[in-house]
Amino acid sequence: MRTAAGASGPAGGPSDDMTLAAAYRQWWPLVHGLARRALGDVREAEDVTQQVFLAAWRGRAGYRPELGSPAAWLTGITRRRIADALDARTRRTAVVDRLAAREAAGVPGVEWVVDRVLITQELARLPAPQRTVLRLAYYEDLTQPQIAERTGWPLGTVKSHARRGLSRLRTRLDGGAAAP
Repeated sequence: MRTAAGASGPAGGPSDDMTLAAAYRQWWPLVHGLARRALGDVREAEDVTQQVFLAAWRGRAGYRPELGSPAAWLTGITRRRIADALDARTRRTAVVDRLAAREAAGVPGVEWVVDRVLITQELARLPAPQRTVLRLAYYEDLTQPQIAERTGWPLGTVKSHARRGLSRLRTRLDGGAAAP
């Protein structure tokens, strides 16, 4: 993606920030509208919209204007992210259905699986950095210094993401029964 003047600045520089902001402002309605219509869920559409712009930003070097407009490029990324979200929804529904069938059949010990499904769903709703830190800590059993080394983030940043992520999970899971 390019700035209005057609030149891009050094990676991570002010021009990059302005370019991302301009692209987001210009194409957010298109991306979000496609996601909302396809998914029928505002939160999922917001997640997909963020994923699309993150993927576009990370893959901006691969954009080739001669193959199509930025809108067409973003639409392609959006469609792939929507398909991923629908696949994930189908997998979650299948897991919940299987668990419900097992519970109805009287299979003991299903509660912990339901808890894990709920936690997994709530993890997916966290911002990407918080989700990454918590998954590395709890699913890959990494320490915070190991997470900092793997992600390249300062240790203090890892600790902040862990604290904020756990706090959000606690709030959502404690209030989950009352929340829609």
